[in-house]
This record gives sequence, structure tokens and C-alpha cells, in this order.
Amino acid sequence: MENKIEKLSTVKITHSEDLYKIVDSLNRTLKEDDLMFGLALDDEDDGKAIFTIYRT
Repeated sequence: MENKIEKLSTVKITHSEDLYKIVDSLNRTLKEDDLMFGLALDDEDDGKAIFTIYRT
């Protein structure tokens, strides 16, 4: 069986050291609703992060 991950939304935001706490909380709270959240540093701008929402 193939597991598909669908990207629902991506937004570039100002990086903050506590952003990971929000993403962690969202992932723990909404995993039963087949949602997953990601956070990555922007390769082009050190002051920005990329927040992505996925449906699993």
C-alpha cells in the first residue's frame, strides 16, 4: 500500500527560536486528523523559516 503525503500549504515566515514548539504541538494534537506540520530553515535567508502543512 502506498502512503501519499499531500502538501496543503507552505508559507515563509520570520524565524523564531520557539517556532518548533508550535509545530511540535500541532503535530501531537492533529495527527489523528491526518495532518502533519513541517518547519525548515530557508536556504536563501537565515532570518526566515518555511512552515508547511501536509495531509497524510
